[in-house]
Amino acid sequence: MTDDDADEQSDEGPSLNRRSTPFAASRFADVTNRFVYAVELVAAAVFALLFAIGVADLLLQIIAAVRGGSITDPLVVIGFIDTGLLLLIIVEVYETVIAYTEESETRRIVRLVIYTGVIAMVRKTIIFRTGEYASAQDALFAAVAYTILIFGLVGLLLVERGYGARLGE
Repeated sequence: MTDDDADEQSDEGPSLNRRSTPFAASRFADVTNRFVYAVELVAAAVFALLFAIGVADLLLQIIAAVRGGSITDPLVVIGFIDTGLLLLIIVEVYETVIAYTEESETRRIVRLVIYTGVIAMVRKTIIFRTGEYASAQDALFAAVAYTILIFGLVGLLLVERGYGARLGE
């Protein structure tokens, strides 16, 4: 049996040879890419649905607070702000998923992730209550950690914007 005979024989058999492997891998990659794309679209739809439900819930909470007279309570208002910021986080995550599905440039996706982080940390800062911690030291550690994270995210945003501006020149 010559090498040519072996190549012909392997083309007919169920095993993959070197020539058919790239094609099979490419087909498998295409199928998995379509699957991942479909899952990304489902995730985007879930986030859009969560956002719609959250907005409806926030409106119901505001109406209940107005009717109940608690609309002037600062803690109630802070609760509304917390919910609103959580909704903004959902929108940013939705935008990030859409950016992935549209295969946007990496800079846009990074910027969206940074925005999401900034909103999340601002939310944590607004609802921060020292009474929720076991000790004053625990609250101080949390406050310092939040501060470091916020400055780090703002620093990343400034670097991204400065770098992006230079790329646009």
